[in-house]
Amino acid sequence: MNAKLKETILNPLFSVNPITVLVLGICSALAVTVELKGALVMALSVTIVTALSCLVLSLLRNSIPNRVRIIIQLVVVSMLVILVDQILKAYAYQIDTQLSVYIGLIITNCIVMGRIEAFALANKPIPSFLDGLFNGIGYGMILIVLAIFRELFGSGTLLGFRIIPQAFYDAGYVNNGLVILPPMALILIGCVIWIQRGVQKELQED
Repeated sequence: MNAKLKETILNPLFSVNPITVLVLGICSALAVTVELKGALVMALSVTIVTALSCLVLSLLRNSIPNRVRIIIQLVVVSMLVILVDQILKAYAYQIDTQLSVYIGLIITNCIVMGRIEAFALANKPIPSFLDGLFNGIGYGMILIVLAIFRELFGSGTLLGFRIIPQAFYDAGYVNNGLVILPPMALILIGCVIWIQRGVQKELQED
């Protein structure tokens, strides 16, 4: 694996993570991380849309007139989002209902459009696909971390299964309702950013 391809794969996971470094996709991170199941579906949906849209637009990059570039991007991304939404409606209706408008709002997700503009339109299809794929995975990693913490301490469950033993509740333990509120998600993202910048000194501002 050459150095450039390695950077394309690893950077979105750590040093250039879409949420913790570029601060993109924050709105959905606040909204869909109350439960792990919803966060997993959202992470998978964004990853699929980002990877495939980058692939398609990289294939078309030399034939798209600059004046209609954004329109073509929106058409491709919209088509993929509608396809994902219809699949969820057919096979995971309850989760689709739970995520509500946030699946549709993938169209406006800055990560998707950002990777198309910054990478896919200037690179070959395979690197573009990998860039979109791993940016989606980097986004999904943060959603999953937030959702595990919020569901576990806010509801005592993970994926709907009881994790905190009933004996704890009998002894006086109470689920923390603050954890499932949107402000706490923002605080948790701040904590993740703080930890990452503490570990990766190169991310610290002078």
